[in-house]
Amino acid sequence: MSQISSRLDEGKIGTVGTWTSQRPVAAESVPGLGANGRAYTRRLFATDLIIIGAAAALPAVAQAQSSAAQQWASSNTSYFAVAGLLLTIAWMISLGGFNTHSIGSVAIGMQEYKLLVLASLALAGALGVFIGLTGQNELRAFLLISLPSAMGALLISRWTWRQWLIRRSRSGFALSNVLVFGQPADIPYVIRQITRTSGPAYRVVGVVLDGPQDRRAESEIRALNPTIPLAYSANAIDGEAVRLSADSVVVAGPLTGGNGALQHLGWKLENTGTKLIVASSLTGIANRRVRTTPVDGMPLMHVDLAKFTGTRYFFKRTFDIAFSSFALLGLAPVFLVIALLIRLDGPGKIFFLQERAGQDGRPFKMFKFRTMVEDAEAKLAQLQEQNEGSGPLFKLKNDPRITRSGDWLRRHSLDELPQFLNVLLGDMSVVGPRPPLFTEVDAYEGHTHRRLLLKPGVTGLWQVSGRSNLDWNESVRLDLYYAENWTVFSDLRIIWRTFKVMIKPDGAY
Repeated sequence: MSQISSRLDEGKIGTVGTWTSQRPVAAESVPGLGANGRAYTRRLFATDLIIIGAAAALPAVAQAQSSAAQQWASSNTSYFAVAGLLLTIAWMISLGGFNTHSIGSVAIGMQEYKLLVLASLALAGALGVFIGLTGQNELRAFLLISLPSAMGALLISRWTWRQWLIRRSRSGFALSNVLVFGQPADIPYVIRQITRTSGPAYRVVGVVLDGPQDRRAESEIRALNPTIPLAYSANAIDGEAVRLSADSVVVAGPLTGGNGALQHLGWKLENTGTKLIVASSLTGIANRRVRTTPVDGMPLMHVDLAKFTGTRYFFKRTFDIAFSSFALLGLAPVFLVIALLIRLDGPGKIFFLQERAGQDGRPFKMFKFRTMVEDAEAKLAQLQEQNEGSGPLFKLKNDPRITRSGDWLRRHSLDELPQFLNVLLGDMSVVGPRPPLFTEVDAYEGHTHRRLLLKPGVTGLWQVSGRSNLDWNESVRLDLYYAENWTVFSDLRIIWRTFKVMIKPDGAY
C-alpha cells in the first residue's frame, strides 16, 4: 500500500479537472486492486479450457477405440485430434467474445449462464455452416457429442464455482471492492441494491458523498452498514480508492458538476487502476428492455415499453395449463394426506375459499387448505391492534387462530397448493404478483395498482425474496418489477427458488 501512496504523491494528482501528465496505470500492475477477481476469472478460464478440451477429444477417442472400424479409425484419429484442437481454440475465443470471463458478467444472476449458452450456440451455428459449405460431415460428431456434453459440464462447473463463492462471501470475501460516490440522496439505494443482489461479486468498502454534509443520508447509510467509512472529499476520491483498496468506483446518480465531472473523474481514476462504474438512474427495468446506441460520443439509451399482451402471454398461459395439470395429478396423494391432517385437527372444512383481486381487479375465489379455526375472519377485528405486517397487509407471527397442522402447512407453503386449481381455471398464473385482498387494493396509492396488470401467481418474486420479512414498499417494488419484466426463464428460475424456499422457509407465517 505504501508503494501505491508514494506513486500517487510523485504524480501530484490535483483536484478534479486538473491536467496531469502521469501515465495511466493498469489495474493488473497495482498491488491489491482486483486480485480476487483476477484470480477467480483465471480459475474459470482454466476450468473451461479443461472441460472444452476433454469434450473436443471425445470424437477422436471414440474413433480410436472403435473395434468395428479399427483400421479406418487409426487413419482418422489425427484428423479428429486436429479438429478437436481447433474447436477448443474457437470455443475459448467465442467465450471470450461473449465476456464470460470478465468481472461484471460472472457471479450475479442468470447473465453468466446465459452468456455461456449463447457463446456455445454461436459456435455450434458457425460449425454447422462450415460443415454445410465444405461437406465435411465427419465433423458432425462434434455437434452431436462434444458441444452438448461440454455445454452441460460448463453450466455445472459455473454453478459449482458460484456455490464456492457464496460460501467464501459469508466470511467477507468478494470479487471486487467498490467505493460508492454520488449525491447523498442516491447513495443509500445503490448500497442497498449492491448488498442485496450482488452476492459475492461486489462489496462496498467506502462512501464518498458529493455535496454538502447531510446528516440524514449519513444516518441512513450507517443503518445499512455501521462501520462503513464516509468521506466528503470528492477531490481526493482517487486517494480514497487506493486507501480502501477499491477495485471500482460506483457513481450513484448525477454528480454536482454534471457530465463534465464524470469525465474528469474517469481521468483521475486512470492513475490508480480503479475501474469506473455508473449506476443508471433507470430502476425497475430489466436489461433486455434497454439498448444503447452511440451518437457522436453520446450514448443514447432506448427503453422498450412494458407490454402486457402478445405472444409471450399465450405461451405463459399454455405453460400454466400444462404445469397446473401435472401438478394436480402428481400432488393428489399429498392433497389426501393434508386433508386427513386437517380433519384430525378438528371439525371444519378442508378447503378455505377467499375472495381476492385478480387481473385488472376482477374478483375470484382463491382455493387454500384451511390453516385457521372456522371463525378466523370473525376474530380478525380483535387482532388488528397486534398487526405486525407492513402497509395494508395483516400478518401476525403467533396468530392464535392458526391450527396445529396449519402452522406447519403455512411455514412450508403447502396451504397454497390448491391454487393450482385457480391456475387451471384461468384466474391465476403459476408465477405472478401476490394475490391481494380487496381491503389491500382499496389502500393502494398511485402506481401500486400496476401490480394488477398481470394475473396473480401461486408463487412469485415476493415469495422467494423473504415474504413477510419484506416491508410494504419492497413487496410492491418486487411485484411491479416482475409485472413489467418477466420472461419464461425468470419464471423457471422463480419456480426453482420456490422449491428451495419450501424446504428452508424464510418469512413464512
